[in-house]
Amino acid sequence: MATPKSVAFHTLGCKLNYSETSSIGRLFEDAGYSEVDFEAGADIFVINTCSVTDFADKKCRQIVRRALRKSPNANVVVVGCYAQLKPHEIAEIPGVDLVLGASEKFRILDFVDNISKAPGKGMVQAGEVKEANTFTHAFSFGDRTRSFLKVQDGCDYKCSFCTIPLARGASRSDTVESVVANAWKIAEMGVKEVVLTGVNIGDFGNGTEVIEGMRPKKEALFIDLIKELDKVQGIERFRISSIEPNLCNEEIIQFVAQSERFMPHFHIPLQSGNNKQLTAMRRRYRRELYAERVALIKQHMPHCCIGVDVIVGFPGETHEDFLETYRFLNELDVSYLHVFTYSERPNTPAAEMEGVVPMGERRQRNEMLTILSEKKKRHFYEQFLGETRPVLFEKSTEPGRMSGFTDNYIRVDLPWDEAAFNTIQPVQLNGVNAAGLMEVFEQEAVRG
Repeated sequence: MATPKSVAFHTLGCKLNYSETSSIGRLFEDAGYSEVDFEAGADIFVINTCSVTDFADKKCRQIVRRALRKSPNANVVVVGCYAQLKPHEIAEIPGVDLVLGASEKFRILDFVDNISKAPGKGMVQAGEVKEANTFTHAFSFGDRTRSFLKVQDGCDYKCSFCTIPLARGASRSDTVESVVANAWKIAEMGVKEVVLTGVNIGDFGNGTEVIEGMRPKKEALFIDLIKELDKVQGIERFRISSIEPNLCNEEIIQFVAQSERFMPHFHIPLQSGNNKQLTAMRRRYRRELYAERVALIKQHMPHCCIGVDVIVGFPGETHEDFLETYRFLNELDVSYLHVFTYSERPNTPAAEMEGVVPMGERRQRNEMLTILSEKKKRHFYEQFLGETRPVLFEKSTEPGRMSGFTDNYIRVDLPWDEAAFNTIQPVQLNGVNAAGLMEVFEQEAVRG
């Protein structure tokens, strides 16, 4: 009996990519392939790429070289956002055999049998992004503690810095019934927490924000989806990965506040605390609305964790503009920041804008906000010292340790306990260590 071919995966980028990689893996598994660890080498390597920054593009090249060092005769397939945006550039990377675009990646098995290691550039199967007009459901399944469940794809927003609409196409969604069915499947696998993912998940149902109290004429909106998911038995925790501030309305906030399954944790992209920049970025809100949303969340859930995306060094951002953003964030009751240094992306309006900020200044601004983020996170953690909160325990990257998150996204670190893995247990929060993790000194606190 022939040994089944092996396949290994490497994912770059967002939670949405992780959900899709896992689903592509199941396609290979159903076709008789054996999935192996990337570092062990394989017959086929599949690299799922991101292209949010230049660093992601360079990272793809590094991963291709690493794969071929492990298995020089392996076939290398590249999918994902970078593959849709620059398929022919990727095909020129030595060792790449196949490049699949947004509408082709879930048909990967139709192509892999025809690739070869013949010298020359790789084969490209990447149509126009407008061809990516159907929704393909996906969810990840890794170490059994958490799953990323895809509910939406693509984006109709036209932010001036973003390539996602060019890489993933127009906004489209799964149905409520399909998402709920996948949640039940995930529950049967023993997963305790599901993170809802997408490009613009608040646009679920391809609706837009509620205007003057009127619902868009859609069968189901994001609020309808989360109300149905809240009924799924077996999933103890749901998290909303990221939601636009103009779509994170009061109805959603109030629902999360009273739900036992949806965790008190929001991640809401801001991008700039300066209205001039928000206008240039073509964002659909102003900083006043953002501040209102944060205040509303804290009114209903004082213990809620709020994460923020922010971009520094956008064209036209003066030093005073940046300081305005810094002061706005400093005064805002948020818990942590994800800080991105602006990088020019081809075919975006921002790449042609005047007022380019020198890279050194961009990096300096990033460093300032990163330090502010660390201070905010520590302040948020310290508010809960001495409290007992439920923690979902998972493996740590440190040998002999395990970690986990409270309901409100405080990361806990403690010694490994096999019996505690993938369980949710109350733990007393005792102190913040040098690494910025909450410590639990008493192992018995976990065992109850």
